[in-house]
Amino acid sequence: MATNTVDEDVVDLLLRQHGEIRSLFVTLEVATGNLRRDTFRDLVRLLAIHETAEEEVVHPAARSAAGGHEVVEARLAEERSAKEILAELDKLGPDDEGFTARLSQLRDEVEAHARHEEQEEFPRLREQYDDRKLRTMAKAVRAAEAIAPTHPHPGVEGTAENLLLGPPTAIMDRARDLIRDVLKK
Repeated sequence: MATNTVDEDVVDLLLRQHGEIRSLFVTLEVATGNLRRDTFRDLVRLLAIHETAEEEVVHPAARSAAGGHEVVEARLAEERSAKEILAELDKLGPDDEGFTARLSQLRDEVEAHARHEEQEEFPRLREQYDDRKLRTMAKAVRAAEAIAPTHPHPGVEGTAENLLLGPPTAIMDRARDLIRDVLKK
């Protein structure tokens, strides 16, 4: 049965995206040429917008649950580390000889981060908020993703930083993406 993304709550939305991220890593392991480059671009974009939306919407909500502050701080540290590797990979590109080893490290970090969210943060959200609030949060995540940067920016992990620096950075990222896509054709 297909997921009705309009009615999904924030936890279901994020779990679905975690699955998409895992699938992109699997594809990257075997892809070559243009498929590898395109899949990597999809991964960079999804990770960048996903983490930004979590930092703006999800982490602040999870922080208010019992023990949430420590859980969120640990997730933010993981996100910063992953963003640093992703930014390095974004500069290298999938054709660089060091790409595969760093990609493996990124995958390990992203997998661990997702597991921690799924086991520690998401249950807190379900306990803290009713279904209506969780669906509203999903809408807020989608809105945040619509205007989020499409490339990693290590050091911009907090809500305030994302709200202040995110929009102008997103404009620059999306312009860069558009120029790259036009020149590619």
